[in-house]
Amino acid sequence: MNTDARPLAGKVALVAGGTRGGGRGIAVELGAAGATVYVTGRSSTGGRSDLDRPETIEQTAEKVTAAGGLGIPVRTDHSRPDEVRALVGRIAAEQDGRLDVLVNSVWGGDPLTDWEHPLWEQDLDTGLRLLRQAVETHVITSRFALPLMVARKSGLVVEVTDGNTARYRGTFFYDLAKSAVIRLAVAQAAELRPHGVAAVAITPGFLRSEALLEHFGVTEANWRDGAAQDPNFVHSETPAYLGRAVAALAADPDVMAKTGRALATWGLYEEYGFTDADGTQPDFAAHWAENLQEEYGPLGDPL
Repeated sequence: MNTDARPLAGKVALVAGGTRGGGRGIAVELGAAGATVYVTGRSSTGGRSDLDRPETIEQTAEKVTAAGGLGIPVRTDHSRPDEVRALVGRIAAEQDGRLDVLVNSVWGGDPLTDWEHPLWEQDLDTGLRLLRQAVETHVITSRFALPLMVARKSGLVVEVTDGNTARYRGTFFYDLAKSAVIRLAVAQAAELRPHGVAAVAITPGFLRSEALLEHFGVTEANWRDGAAQDPNFVHSETPAYLGRAVAALAADPDVMAKTGRALATWGLYEEYGFTDADGTQPDFAAHWAENLQEEYGPLGDPL
């Protein structure tokens, strides 16, 4: 494990979808490790996205800088190739062509997910929109960002997903999107390997995002009260845990040994030794095996 307090000093990262949740956690922890982080998304002080949530890319960038890095917010709709091309052009111009870490964390699919109906009863337009939002955005971003890494023959691409197995995720379009994101990491790893660039997928456990805190009617200060509604919530983790996992990967000089794999916070904390914001080390896979496997079956073997 790299014990340097700022192992990513001088490094440049792009966190696409860094407005909130896991993307924000990753951006902030990359900043805490010393990186310059471009934080992108559609929600900014200039206006909210169609999710109509209050978090903004500017807030995330401020947190990145407060943590010890440099946060640079750039409002970007990653479904629009022209906007992504302009974003990457700006990074190249401002950072002398340097991009060390690309995090594809665009999601925004929660309001598009139908958990109640099988494919043949779902609204097709909504389902296809989810795929465009959650998968095409990643493809577009990588298409324009990867040349910066290939040119330098180094870098790390991180695809943020849900689950690191082939296990069905409860509903068709959600399952397809999250599984496809893992395959994006596999495919990019194959093509990037000759150029010294690594690509991985990563999943958190039970992520305690802003939206989930609201769902349970709690705040980070009293989050454990949410367990009254769902006992599994006690085993949740903050976005910082995911962020520290990504920061550890980005600082690992041997990260190429992991390229093409689907990883998880619950495996990486054992290897790298990081903790969650409160000093604990949540292990959702262990919790699943002990408490949920009998009812729902095995979580699944890592891909």
